Amino acid sequence: MYPYSKLQDFCSAVFQSIGCSEEDAKLAAEVLVEADLRGVDSHGVARLSGYVRLWENGRINPTPNIKVVHETPSTVVIDGDAGLGLVIGPKVMDILQEKAEAVGTAWASVKNSNHFGIAGYHAMRVLPQDMIGIAMTNASPLVAPTHSKERMLGTNPIAMAIPAGKQPAFVADFATTAVANGKIEILKRQKQQAPDGWIQDADGNIAHEPDTLKQGGALLPLGSAPHQGSHKGYCLGAMVDILSGVLSGANFGPWVPPFVSFLPVSDHPVGEGLGHFFGAMRIDAFRSKEAFKQDMDIWIERFRKATPVDEAQSILIPGDLERVTTKERKTNGIPLLNAVEKDLKKIADKFKLTF
Repeated sequence: MYPYSKLQDFCSAVFQSIGCSEEDAKLAAEVLVEADLRGVDSHGVARLSGYVRLWENGRINPTPNIKVVHETPSTVVIDGDAGLGLVIGPKVMDILQEKAEAVGTAWASVKNSNHFGIAGYHAMRVLPQDMIGIAMTNASPLVAPTHSKERMLGTNPIAMAIPAGKQPAFVADFATTAVANGKIEILKRQKQQAPDGWIQDADGNIAHEPDTLKQGGALLPLGSAPHQGSHKGYCLGAMVDILSGVLSGANFGPWVPPFVSFLPVSDHPVGEGLGHFFGAMRIDAFRSKEAFKQDMDIWIERFRKATPVDEAQSILIPGDLERVTTKERKTNGIPLLNAVEKDLKKIADKFKLTF
């Protein structure tokens, strides 16, 4: 078990080693380790080597000039200047907070960015201001649309964070695929097979070997099979791609620059970098925030009391598991797989740091 503060310090030192300012390095490290705290191990420090690799390949600018390229009172388009998405995301949410305070709601489309960690972190950033936060991003083209063999979309997550009163916030954060790619990476490290409905091989047949993706296979949309509603997951992923990529001027579909090392970067991009889409909505732009939060408490309490199929299983509200895991890991530390420990030690050696 590793104390989360020590992991943050280490990640911050690594980001500073690749040229980030101390402020940006600390922010990037906070976003990264927050994933581990919430139990989303696929997007935490296990990804650190991926950011270092992108920097080594000249795809991450550690000192970006993040700038507004177009705006209205309630909207903004941001050019991330190839910076870390871990840094760009929070800074854009801060811009939206200011806009939403002025006009009620605010929306941002971002181009020329990179992988931004867990979407939930960015959506939750405006919760203290009694705002609803929304975050989504396109990602490495690893997903085959329904009935397709070809990889066209990313896991394209959606997150929404909604404040409540006495109850904890409602925080939904999910990929629009049957499983996030990071979970496949974890299976590989643990030498385990993938369940039915997660991946297909290059011919479109259900597969179980995690290495299938490297052999031309694809992740499946949420729903997995057509008769189980995979077209709905395909639609969700497509909407995220359009809002994040087409709307901002970023790359979209199969042209999205990949985070994974086994996919090539397109020689003929259709936009700039990777894209995100964010939103912030002031509750009192719609109704009294006190009345809303009181009703959110009623909503949450009633759903918790829903009759379970199995009496041993309680009904969870989105965000419950992550909240419990955060409390436990802040107290007891964060577990790391042996393969992740080895990766981090290699990074420490590379930059002459202590892990």
